Amino acid sequence: MPRPKAEFEALYPCDFYEPDELLEPDAMYTVVEIAKLLQGLDPDDEVDEGTEQVLLDWAIPWIVYRSERLVIAEPPSEGEPGYYGLRTEGDVPERGDAEA
Repeated sequence: MPRPKAEFEALYPCDFYEPDELLEPDAMYTVVEIAKLLQGLDPDDEVDEGTEQVLLDWAIPWIVYRSERLVIAEPPSEGEPGYYGLRTEGDVPERGDAEA
């Protein structure tokens, strides 16, 4: 149920990192690693499964909303996650530049 804003002690801006503020240009990350980075954690930090699910709830829309500034790579092997990275010049052909 919604609550009045006045019930909260403090309100904060809902700011999110931009891809170039969060990701290294020469690295690729799993969704879980991106989720950890969005919360100020190291990608290698261990979190329990419940916390991981909450972090993913934030990370997946972040990735979808910023997809044009990201690249994706196939998983290294079956059963492993895909990897996402910061899109930099020359990573992939621009839309419309690829041969039909």
